[in-house]
Amino acid sequence: MMTFVYIALVILGTILPWRHFYAWFQEHGWELGPLIDAWYVNESTTGLTWDLTIAAVTLTLWILHETISRRNWLGLLAIPATYGIGISAGLPLYLLLRARQSR
Repeated sequence: MMTFVYIALVILGTILPWRHFYAWFQEHGWELGPLIDAWYVNESTTGLTWDLTIAAVTLTLWILHETISRRNWLGLLAIPATYGIGISAGLPLYLLLRARQSR
């Protein structure tokens, strides 16, 4: 049952944020610099940026620690997903891969 929940969350965690990123890129161009500047446009977005950055680093450290101790090399796929898509996709992907390895 949780497998399906994790898969659904990976899909939602990819589509929902990227729907907005894609619209932003369409409007402002495909350069990362202006997007990163937009993350710091006010105190609210700056706080959210730091929140997500710290969560992403924490998830990365957890993945690396568990990969070394559990030898779950497939779990490393969640790191590029976290930084390339977002923590909303990387975290459920890692939980999915971790649950599948535990079986």
